[in-house]
Amino acid sequence: MNVFPSSAWLSSYVGLINASEEFEEAAMTFQARIAFVFEAEQDAGVPADIWCSTEFGEGKCRFAAYDVGKEGAGDPTFVIRAPYSVWKSVIAGETDPIEGMLDGDLMVTGHLPTLLKYVRATDELVSLAARVSSSFVDETV
Repeated sequence: MNVFPSSAWLSSYVGLINASEEFEEAAMTFQARIAFVFEAEQDAGVPADIWCSTEFGEGKCRFAAYDVGKEGAGDPTFVIRAPYSVWKSVIAGETDPIEGMLDGDLMVTGHLPTLLKYVRATDELVSLAARVSSSFVDETV
């Protein structure tokens, strides 16, 4: 079980992405850099925003780096961000990722036409995060 957020958690997440036939099919022509931002919640043990940079192509995650900072994320195609507690709720299966996006709890920014074209792939990415065997930093503090 990997503590969320951590580099080990991100590695497990990438493993699930690259093993997912659903994602591969939905994202075969998807070429994008995505920054995932786990926003700080000091009381929960996340003292600063954590930026993860990923790159996708041909239905796979080709690159992932943990805690790169906003500058290290470069110029991502999309940014998916939320406070730590919202990510925890999604990963724990308590919040539906699509509802979270529609409600504005999970903020997604980027090139809207691309997002609409690959909404199934985006949904699968967030859903796969919920499948990582996880424990949470605020439960280990």
